[in-house]
Amino acid sequence: MMIYAKLFWEFFKTGLFAMGGGMATLPFLYDISDRTGWFTHQQLADMIAVSESTPGPIGINMATYSGYLTAGYSGAVTSTLGLITPSIIVILVVATFLNAFKDNKYVNAAFYGLRPASTAMITAAGLVVARVTFFADGVHWKAVVLAVILLLLTNTLKATKKLHPVVWIVISAVAGVAFSF
Repeated sequence: MMIYAKLFWEFFKTGLFAMGGGMATLPFLYDISDRTGWFTHQQLADMIAVSESTPGPIGINMATYSGYLTAGYSGAVTSTLGLITPSIIVILVVATFLNAFKDNKYVNAAFYGLRPASTAMITAAGLVVARVTFFADGVHWKAVVLAVILLLLTNTLKATKKLHPVVWIVISAVAGVAFSF
């Protein structure tokens, strides 16, 4: 029973402080991994891949997967509830008071100040994911080459820039199988 309380608490804290969406949960997940040993950094990299390629918000997918690895189906539900509870509470509170403060310069300044913090957290998470993906146990050249190709295709060629992200996920999965990643 104690594991469920710990899972709920760890993901509650993550949900409370991970501003900026699902990728902003990654630094918290790495911290949870380091402190609890519930999952390894390699398992976390796998979670990212699965969470990015399945429907739903990445943060919730990650919490569900982490909870499942730690304590099965009950752990998955507990972690997910822990992650979403702060958002529900905050949204209810904000919705109650937002109209009264929507033009308040301090509220607007606070929201503006949260943007760089969210950007930094997402960037830090991205750098950790890149390090694990490309450089864990030496340089993974296939992953580097695939990432460069995808980066070029999604940002330079007009015909490929507009393709839906699902197309790139499928292409990446096929490339992973075809080239034995």
